[in-house]
Amino acid sequence: MSTAPRLTALDALHRSLGATMTDFAGWDMPLRYASERDEHNAVRTRAGLFDLSHMGEITVTGPEAAAFLSYALVGNIATVGNGRARYTMIVQEDGGIVDDLIVYRLGETEYMVVANAGNAQIVLDALTGRVGGFDAEVRDDRDAYALLAVQGPESPAIMKAVTDADLDGLKYYAGLPGTVAGVPALIARTGYTGEDGFELFVAPEHAEQLWRALTEAGAPHGLIPCGLSCRDTLRLEAGMPLYGHELTTALTPFDAGLGRVVKFEKEGDFVGREALQAAAERAESAPPRKLVGLIAEGRRVPRAGFPVVADGKVIGEVTSGAPSPTLGKPIAMAYVDAAFAAPGTEGVGVDVRGTHEPYEVVALPFYKRQK
Repeated sequence: MSTAPRLTALDALHRSLGATMTDFAGWDMPLRYASERDEHNAVRTRAGLFDLSHMGEITVTGPEAAAFLSYALVGNIATVGNGRARYTMIVQEDGGIVDDLIVYRLGETEYMVVANAGNAQIVLDALTGRVGGFDAEVRDDRDAYALLAVQGPESPAIMKAVTDADLDGLKYYAGLPGTVAGVPALIARTGYTGEDGFELFVAPEHAEQLWRALTEAGAPHGLIPCGLSCRDTLRLEAGMPLYGHELTTALTPFDAGLGRVVKFEKEGDFVGREALQAAAERAESAPPRKLVGLIAEGRRVPRAGFPVVADGKVIGEVTSGAPSPTLGKPIAMAYVDAAFAAPGTEGVGVDVRGTHEPYEVVALPFYKRQK
């Protein structure tokens, strides 16, 4: 028996704006409002407004909250300063990636872990199962927050029109409590688009008031509402991994080229340490496959699961692919055999429904914003 998808606090508003809705990780979410390309380009050149209330917030509190999170996750959470955030991962004992996360330190002994929508319950269960023996509490706060994001080069100007919080002093991967358009919020300088921007955690009952205020403040700056479709092309251009595509339980952080998030030097043991040390050694000596970027020479779009080929053999697999509005060509991320991973490697193609289309191997990301 299928269950009805969950609705965000902004569901009626999205429908009033004519959004095309889609079921995403058990939530009814806006896929697009009008043109995906226009929404993508707005974020690259001006600003876009997103509803990300499907993300999963988990609060961890207590005297040993930092020690517990350092044990449960691969990062060193003890070194996260008050008001700062850190990108990290949670893995299985065998090192396989359960999810990638952002951990915000909200106070001396309070942290918020933000998980991907499809993995929120899995992450919650894993943290709950690992907290025994620590003076810490894990709390499911998914219903306590709505999450809005303003992304793009005009986002600081838009935010300054609706808050007196010190945005100039707010660094990337930092967060501070403040008031935005009269609404209490955690203002975080984080995002998933490759652009400057802010994510705003607010009580669900304040979400619509905040959305309307941001829409009004953003109008002179070209801000438009944006759906999940352009969020995917934006993150793909920025070379950012998506769980279920570039990250899975079959891969360790080292397999994904993200070994830097694993902190072996931290105090105490942590889940997956032994397996990850072995994975680090394998990656150092002879990595089986590497994550690369591919740019099409033609117009056919590669999709996740398509084989990457060279010399008549399958040498890898596409994990994400889409037309790139910024580059004007189809692009993809793929895991390929290490021998074919160097940028400029010739003879590499993608099997697009039986036809071997030529692709250029490039270093990630495809797009990097000007600072």
